[in-house]
Amino acid sequence: MRLRDALIQKTPETRSGLPPWSLATLPDPPRPTGFGWLQAVGPGVIVLGVSIGGGEFLLGPAAFVRHGLSLLWVVGIAVFLQTVFNTELMRYTLATGEPVFTGFMRTRPSSTLWAWFYAILYFLQVGWPASAGVAAGAIFYLAMRRLPGPDDAGTIYAVGVGAFLVCVAILMVGRRIERTLEMLNWILITAILGSFFLLALWFVPAATWTAGVLGFAGYDLRGGTFSLVPAGTDLFLLAALVAYSGAGGVNNIVLSNWARDRGYGMGARAGYIPGAVGGTKVALAHTGFMFEPSDEASARWHGWWRIISADQWGVFGVGAIFGMLLPALLYVTFLPNGTNIQGLGISAALADVIGAEASPLLGGVIAFLGAWVLFKTQLDLMEGMVRAITDILWTGSSRIRAWRGGDVRAVYYTVLGAMVLWGIFALRLAQPFVLLQIGANIAGFVLAIAALHLLYVNTRLLPAHVRPPMWRRVVLVVMAGFYGTFVTASLMTMLG
Repeated sequence: MRLRDALIQKTPETRSGLPPWSLATLPDPPRPTGFGWLQAVGPGVIVLGVSIGGGEFLLGPAAFVRHGLSLLWVVGIAVFLQTVFNTELMRYTLATGEPVFTGFMRTRPSSTLWAWFYAILYFLQVGWPASAGVAAGAIFYLAMRRLPGPDDAGTIYAVGVGAFLVCVAILMVGRRIERTLEMLNWILITAILGSFFLLALWFVPAATWTAGVLGFAGYDLRGGTFSLVPAGTDLFLLAALVAYSGAGGVNNIVLSNWARDRGYGMGARAGYIPGAVGGTKVALAHTGFMFEPSDEASARWHGWWRIISADQWGVFGVGAIFGMLLPALLYVTFLPNGTNIQGLGISAALADVIGAEASPLLGGVIAFLGAWVLFKTQLDLMEGMVRAITDILWTGSSRIRAWRGGDVRAVYYTVLGAMVLWGIFALRLAQPFVLLQIGANIAGFVLAIAALHLLYVNTRLLPAHVRPPMWRRVVLVVMAGFYGTFVTASLMTMLG
């Protein structure tokens, strides 16, 4: 049966009540060469910017300083699994032009159930503005030249709220919000990774570099033995590190929303979410497309696959590894082994030590980099949550699509306003690093569930000509088991 005939009948993507895909031609992919690749990639840059803030700059150093570099083995596995996962998320969007949240909503028992399920998980993971709160510690250090203590909690809260509101102001500007994030993250990644690389070359001894490389195999150079889980390891912290080695949970899933807005594959036919200032009303499709198999379509598909492979393996995968390794080397070089750096001043701990041992100016530079990376992470996290909830509402409700003349910006900025009010309140609930660990552990649960859900969507809803090969299906199953194991261990630690 031809695809055109199948789309007219009851098809798998309509079983939850959403409308079927429309038949369309897959757009031509870009064919970049040389520096043109920098223009072709994009979503991977945003998700890498998210990963460097939560996992690489905070959870990684906290774990490695306390338990050693041999824990880097979980980072290598996690980044590999997440990179495969990310390309499978983008497979769905390339083929249909829909965010994968819509694909999840297309499965039984109903689109409403899955919409609530993922919206609640998104809120539980990143609804806490932890990055803004932790960034406030670095901003405080820049202003006061000392680490914040318990008596400074009120000041940290005020600075965190200010950083949170600046994020909102940035999201108001730009023709295409995804493009604004992409440009900011290029600056972030270049500045952060470049700076940390130069600092590591200058300060980190050769033995520590060797220990870091061997740590990806689980080898403890100091002990002269393999030490996959050192004695006394904080399993709650380890599970958080595993989840946020890379992006983590819903931060991965929203990658497909950014890919849609970037115009990858069928996303070019779907539209995008424009900014309030500088943007114009855009017709955003609430349902996707599908193309018929042919030699020409196959060539275009492989052309798009080259783009997302470069975006994920070349930008996200490589960047996430170096983003975790370089801060880890600096932290273990300057902070004594076993130091517990969890607290209001975690984002400025490295700056404080380098400022005392090297130079105050250099310490200030480190604090500035820390404040910038964490502020930018909060911006990406908040935008991702608002974007995901907006797309879920846009897909699931015809009333919402008709509201304010069908302008998706009205929905986006209403959700953004609600998130701002909640964030200002949530900053009072607990120390930012505690909120970060809670969110990271929820991310592990999300990855375990979503890996299997994505496997179902890509092998049951997508037609045969765009389904993943067997080895990728196996990786998704392994991923669910990997993250499920660490989530279980973390829960047992909390309950025991």
